[in-house]
Amino acid sequence: MTSRRDEILKELGLWPVWRLRTAAVTQTEPAVPPPPQPVARVAGSAPAPVKPRVVRAAAQVAPALPLDARSAEIAQMDWPQLKAGVAGCTACPLHKERNKTVFGIGDERAEWLFIGEGPGADEDAKGEPFVGQAGKLLDNMLAAIKLKRGGNVYIANVVKCRPPGNRNPEAAEAAQCEPYLHRQIALIQPKLIVALGKVAAVNLLRREATIASLRGKVLEYQGIPLIITYHPAYLLRSLSDKAKAWEDLCFAVETMRGLQSGQTAST
Repeated sequence: MTSRRDEILKELGLWPVWRLRTAAVTQTEPAVPPPPQPVARVAGSAPAPVKPRVVRAAAQVAPALPLDARSAEIAQMDWPQLKAGVAGCTACPLHKERNKTVFGIGDERAEWLFIGEGPGADEDAKGEPFVGQAGKLLDNMLAAIKLKRGGNVYIANVVKCRPPGNRNPEAAEAAQCEPYLHRQIALIQPKLIVALGKVAAVNLLRREATIASLRGKVLEYQGIPLIITYHPAYLLRSLSDKAKAWEDLCFAVETMRGLQSGQTAST
């Protein structure tokens, strides 16, 4: 006879147990420019004029506005302007190594907003959040509470460009991207935000704390109820905390029901 726990794990796609596959990382060496060729001269003639070297990439990149000015400008953007602003952003060094910006995806009037930390290699290649193994787990987690990406759900990240080596985004990088996230939230106007992982939680709350100390509470971000749970990538490495993540999802559902009926779930 199948136990209730097995049924829950099946709903999450975690039974049989998920196993993290380590993707092979390939690195390509940067192309080395050929050495300059000597200029042939005819005896008695003047040397050929040397053309100045033009660095086109540097000439095409406009300096970023100060953060306060950018924030004020971004706060007035509509969806098309915001997407274009993210696509062309050069405000922090992360833009130098990105393949694609990862703006976010989903229902732009969603009640549920899930926020992760930043793109990984798969996301950087495709330009969409949570598309690798962690993304598959997130989709299963959503399905377990009868949700799906695009259906009353929006998914975004704290930063829109991949940090090198999948490291955590630095505070200065998150600060430069924060106005974009603020504007996304203002346009979506979600009923509930679910922060996935410590990086998202710390950046939204603006204070250091552990996931353990934040779970099971209805917190707040700019007046919007906020619930903290584990990042799917972490859950792929820590089987013991998947049950806790399921508890967090159930608590989020209970909280949303309270919000829809006009009463927030108790902490």
